[in-house]
Amino acid sequence: MTYSFHPEARAEFKEATLYYSEKSYSLGLAFYTEVEYTIERIVENPVLYRMIDEDVRRCLTKRFPYAILYSIEDHYVLILAVMHCSREPSYWKHRLGDK
Repeated sequence: MTYSFHPEARAEFKEATLYYSEKSYSLGLAFYTEVEYTIERIVENPVLYRMIDEDVRRCLTKRFPYAILYSIEDHYVLILAVMHCSREPSYWKHRLGDK
């Protein structure tokens, strides 16, 4: 199975990577690597993670306070949000209509 980012989720991922990179290059790289690893886990077994809303599932990163929110489409996983866990929990819901 493959994956694709919702445009706003891709922007969130870039913004968070830049934020951590400004703190330290190695921290930015660690964040990027952790999110990519989390997405790989999702793609390997997309139904493993808890459903949080209708057809949206959540997988937490291990090192950073982020969750990857996604839906399982016909032939791919759609990444809906790269969400900081302290953020408003439902800010991403408008993206469901963009699928």
